[in-house]
Amino acid sequence: MTLAELSQTGRAPKLPLCIELADGVGPAPLQLSQLLRVLPGQRYVGVAEWRGRSVFAKLVVGKKAARHFQRERHGARLLAEQGLTTPALLADGLQPGQGGWLLFDYLAGAESLGQAWQAVAAEPPLSAGQDAVLAAALSGIAQLHRKGLWQSDLHLDNLLRHNGQLYLIDGGGVRGETPGRPLSRDRVLANLGVFFGQLPRSLDVYLEQLLVHYLLVNGEHALPLEALQQQVADVRRWRLRDYLKKIGRDCSLFSVRRGAFALWAVRRAQGPALAPLLANPDAAIAAGQPLKQGGSSTVARVEVDGRPLVLKRYNIKGVRHWLSRCWRPSRAWHSWREGHRLEFLGIATPKPLALLELRWCGLRRRSYLLTEALEGPDILQCFAAYVQSAPPPEQLRALDLLFARLIDERISHGDFKGTNLFWDAREPLGRWSLIDLDGMCRHRSAASFTRAYARDRARFLRNWPADSALHQLLDQRLPVLGAESVPLPPAA
Repeated sequence: MTLAELSQTGRAPKLPLCIELADGVGPAPLQLSQLLRVLPGQRYVGVAEWRGRSVFAKLVVGKKAARHFQRERHGARLLAEQGLTTPALLADGLQPGQGGWLLFDYLAGAESLGQAWQAVAAEPPLSAGQDAVLAAALSGIAQLHRKGLWQSDLHLDNLLRHNGQLYLIDGGGVRGETPGRPLSRDRVLANLGVFFGQLPRSLDVYLEQLLVHYLLVNGEHALPLEALQQQVADVRRWRLRDYLKKIGRDCSLFSVRRGAFALWAVRRAQGPALAPLLANPDAAIAAGQPLKQGGSSTVARVEVDGRPLVLKRYNIKGVRHWLSRCWRPSRAWHSWREGHRLEFLGIATPKPLALLELRWCGLRRRSYLLTEALEGPDILQCFAAYVQSAPPPEQLRALDLLFARLIDERISHGDFKGTNLFWDAREPLGRWSLIDLDGMCRHRSAASFTRAYARDRARFLRNWPADSALHQLLDQRLPVLGAESVPLPPAA
């Protein structure tokens, strides 16, 4: 197979693949055995055999192949020229009209710091395990900056550990300011903002402590904490906007199909398993365990391959209701988007898995949302024994944290009844998880959010009698927003 033919194989070419390369020495077939990343018609990255050895292959095809090839090769050479630890570039080449290839030494058994982080991500903030992973990452980033380079696509998966050494990879994102001389302070702050902006917000209070790991390797500049915090906030706003665009288009994370009679969106990795259910969601609801049977929505607990899920159908109650809903985004779409927003922000909610909108010539009809199921009790059940006393401290602390995060992000729920808040004990410290996101809103205006928050707070307190000890305790703990109370963060 040629590179031009590879570009036509789509997202999942059948492996193994034999790619014919001409490297100037003679025909050199590349036996591609494993794909790690695919951008259909643009890039195929994986493990291969070449001239009797295992290599890490980056194959670029399509109209932009030459540009991507030059960028990858330039970045890889920058890393090597500055003496940074990086996999050796064994061979490269570009065939006009076909595409290009870059073959790197394959580090068998290497672990990315992203993988190492996943092993400790559930631990309490900045545990010893988390600190060790982030210290290694910041040390590697500092070495890069000390040499006048930075990684525009900076994340933990671009740092590998192999035989006790840290390797910098992905030359396509490597840029140079003045190679060989330390990076300027502004560029350092911007790049560190990209790194810290991808970490959980629970680590924000440790930002200064984590920065020490960087400064021990590269102390060229004093790095003002406030300036770095602003960079982190800017990066997070950009990443959230970018992520919310992806949930509605076909990409590596989501499989999305739009047509005159349906909108279908599903997490790509779970698409094959969920396809039978999405082909006939009404049958799945009928066969499942009913959780709610109302006029506006029907909810059932269903199973896919033994995995408990929740399927919600948003009903159309009549012609008048359809006329009011058919021209605007469905409630399922709104919940799909807000569920992903909360997940991105680290606010607990059942993971949204799939969305289905039925349409007629583009006009919306019934819609469906599929999410993970929650196993814990709701807050009414949790607090039933404490109406005249104080609930467990860990549940009160988790409630304080939830309200603080909603205020920080200017998010109102819209229906804060007790059955929409579930206790999730799977986390080490426990947390409250929000469901029923139809009315959720992210407010741009401080005044708008203050009014919506007051309604949320009042509705939440109405879950218990006003003269109960629990109501009074929560009324004292929950923040009150106003001119002389909790200040609001700036608009995102």
